[in-house]
Amino acid sequence: MFRGAQKVTLDDKGRMVLPTRHRQRALERGEGKLVITVDVAQCLLIYPLPDWELIERKLMSLPSLHERSRRLQRLMVGHATELELDGQGRLLVPPELREFAQLSRHAMLIGQGNRLELWDEARWNEQRSFWLKSEATASDLSAELDSLSL
Repeated sequence: MFRGAQKVTLDDKGRMVLPTRHRQRALERGEGKLVITVDVAQCLLIYPLPDWELIERKLMSLPSLHERSRRLQRLMVGHATELELDGQGRLLVPPELREFAQLSRHAMLIGQGNRLELWDEARWNEQRSFWLKSEATASDLSAELDSLSL
């Protein structure tokens, strides 16, 4: 399970060291093989390969005549790129994906259960502030979330 938020740095070539706690999970779940793709929130999603394959099958089983389904397939499957951890635990984030997510040198890696989100640090801080200040966050909770006991 990927959880927690951690600052990471991308070098000039776009390589990022996967933090040790996440590296172990990536090695266990996918033998160091990962898939990185785009998200509609303009961040990048990183999955261990076996977990991505399940998501990909679900995405591709959506009705292809439905415009929203096709858009999601084009974005997520169309940009999906297989990566492998190198000997130093680094991932090479492709330039087109770095550009999509507007990644600079300083980034945030956010654990989301079966995946990680990679955000530009400044954009993450802005988005997080927006979510925390948004009145809609508190009033739009569904009945299921209202009954969730934390």
